[in-house]
Amino acid sequence: MNKKMKEIMRHDKDTGSSEVQISQLTDKIQNLSEHIKKFKKDKHSSVGLIKAVNRRKKLLDYLKKNKIENYKEVISKLNLRK
Repeated sequence: MNKKMKEIMRHDKDTGSSEVQISQLTDKIQNLSEHIKKFKKDKHSSVGLIKAVNRRKKLLDYLKKNKIENYKEVISKLNLRK
């Protein structure tokens, strides 16, 4: 668990909130991006990267639509562009 995710968590056992899921997906995306830079022919990982990016985008759209304050907080803490 990274420190950014700990900052976003609402309580100790919070693993399912949209904010925490976005944080976990961001870590996964960064790891897969580094992996793909080393192994350019690994198509299975690139498909996983695209799926993770699309899922994070959907979660961010949900937050933006329903909880704008939490959306702004997540964007600033995770240094995401939007």
